[in-house]
Amino acid sequence: YMVSVFFAFVRKKSFFSNATANSVIRPQYFQVTGFSTMPHAKYYFIFLCFVYAVTLLGNSFVTLIIYIDRRLHIPKYVAIFSLAVADLGESTALISNLFSIIVFQTQQIAYGACLANLFFVFFFNSVQSVMLTVLAYDRFVAICFPLRYHSILTNTSMGIIISAGWVFNFLFMLIGLIFITRLSFCKSTLIYSYFCDYGPIVTLACNDRLPTAIMTRLFIVFHLFLPMSVIGLSYACILLALFKITSWEERLKALKTCFSHLFLVSVFYGPLLVTFVAGLFTPFDLNIRIITTSLSYAIPAMLNPIVYSLNTVEIKDFYLGSRTHQNSNFLKVKQTSLT
Repeated sequence: YMVSVFFAFVRKKSFFSNATANSVIRPQYFQVTGFSTMPHAKYYFIFLCFVYAVTLLGNSFVTLIIYIDRRLHIPKYVAIFSLAVADLGESTALISNLFSIIVFQTQQIAYGACLANLFFVFFFNSVQSVMLTVLAYDRFVAICFPLRYHSILTNTSMGIIISAGWVFNFLFMLIGLIFITRLSFCKSTLIYSYFCDYGPIVTLACNDRLPTAIMTRLFIVFHLFLPMSVIGLSYACILLALFKITSWEERLKALKTCFSHLFLVSVFYGPLLVTFVAGLFTPFDLNIRIITTSLSYAIPAMLNPIVYSLNTVEIKDFYLGSRTHQNSNFLKVKQTSLT
């Protein structure tokens, strides 16, 4: 709602119109041209649609289970629920824009719609980063302080942490968006990406880009390097705690609870980190950059429910319990019919 009010305010203000020398020059449309040079783009789009369908089904199923089963209304699953919502939001924001480009053969996107697309993609992506960090903290407390786990991580404390993450990222992205609305676009409006990407939009500006450059660096620090550092520190403490356990069986049992999370962390941060570091030293081919970026956004959201959420003991118990209940009802009905 706040974003809608903000864009309504933007449309009414005269300093955002195509203007005089002292005003901000705002184009009516941007053109998202990322897929126009890619060979066999339609086949890749079909693949991304399949990924989105799996993402939609998996994360919707996870949120439904957590909402229905009151046994899952515990701190860990509050974070998993939040991660699933962020996965759905990010994937929907990406595929909706891509759908109009491929299916309706239109590369044009209105200025306000483009900024909204940018906002929601990066907002939900930053929330995903926070939730993976929160789940690392959950594992840290569970393994390093098992006897104090339920006193440290309560529904209230987890709710405060998650709410703070959502609010912080919302305000951070809103400030970044305000800085973008102060940019003038005097020449090209071609966005060389497959959505309204922050970096390609900023490079089109013809006035002072320092505030947006600062926000870009802060985004990288807050949503890439800081979460990776916190997650790395959490697992360093977990390893130290595991070395104090004398039994190898107990060590392995505790470590197994971390494997799925570590895999998701690698899939989420790995491509982003490689793309960022490689971009510092050598220019990326446009098609390669689009493919790596689209996969780094699409694949983690698909894998989160498959690899992590649906493999947790509690959700497996819910699924197996439902099947057992159905089988018992079927047997009762069959016995009744025989008698």
